[in-house]
Amino acid sequence: MGLRPKKLAEKYGLSGSTLRNYEAKGLIPPADRSANGYRMYTERHEAYLACIQAMAAAFGMEVTSEVMHCLGRNELDDALWIVRDREVMLHREKARLDQLVRELKSYSEVSQAYDFNQHFSIHEVSRRTGAPKSAIRYWEKSGLFTTERDPDNEYRLYNEAHLFKIRMIQVLQSSVYSEETVNLKQSIALLDVENIEHAMKLAESIQAHLHKTIKLQMRALYFLYRLIQTLGFTETTEAHL
Repeated sequence: MGLRPKKLAEKYGLSGSTLRNYEAKGLIPPADRSANGYRMYTERHEAYLACIQAMAAAFGMEVTSEVMHCLGRNELDDALWIVRDREVMLHREKARLDQLVRELKSYSEVSQAYDFNQHFSIHEVSRRTGAPKSAIRYWEKSGLFTTERDPDNEYRLYNEAHLFKIRMIQVLQSSVYSEETVNLKQSIALLDVENIEHAMKLAESIQAHLHKTIKLQMRALYFLYRLIQTLGFTETTEAHL
């Protein structure tokens, strides 16, 4: 027996318009119509919605939409590689954070701070961090850090504090937009890198965020697996997962 839109929307904490929007954008299959013309949703639609909610929390709506569209086109392999790419990104970001923590501990052990007297060009900062120059400019424009200007040529002057903040920002680059990630970036903006203790506490907060994210990703994979089974990809699924 099918579910009416209002009933299904309430079950997943959605509005009726959001449900219709998902259908219009191809995130869920078109609903059948009852004899009197009302939309009727099935267990398959429920599997889609449960997966979308879990994946949106873990990977963001953009990635979730890509995966749903792939499944709608029977492109299971493409869907799985999209998800795996995000998992790899999270692992890479954890490695970056681990390196920053090791550096902070090393400085703490010898009671040494970063050398802020040495200056770098934006080209050098980009080379050292791997961040595109356009991203570095955008982060500065967003207020995540400020730079001085060379009085001779007006070029931006960066130091070790900027390098550290940029590397911290990079750790959060693939994170799903949320109040938590906004607060973490604000904390990076306010961070006094010379205060090693505060820098360590912020690194621990970011680490906790990454731990939370990987758990959300595991939950999302569970619901994705359930959806794949519902869609009849059983044999292909067993070969891939």
